[in-house]
Amino acid sequence: MAAARVMSGAARDAAFAAGQTGVVAHVPAHDLGAAAYAIRAARAATDEAERDAAGRLECTWQRAHLPREIRALVIDDQRLRNEVCWFLFSC
Repeated sequence: MAAARVMSGAARDAAFAAGQTGVVAHVPAHDLGAAAYAIRAARAATDEAERDAAGRLECTWQRAHLPREIRALVIDDQRLRNEVCWFLFSC
């Protein structure tokens, strides 16, 4: 996570997404961080005019790949904490 701080743009968000997966196991409230940073990375890697669409596409892809057993739980968690996660789960 510290190495990502000196980066910028899509590389920074992708590094944070990867780092988040390894550092949040002990903090349940941070479980959506990796998904949110992946959406931010997708948005940052796209032209400004396409950023919203790229973010929605990534969010939709993530949801499509959730295991059936936890899908409703994750989507409800996203709805509850969407504001804290930069409103990225409004797909």
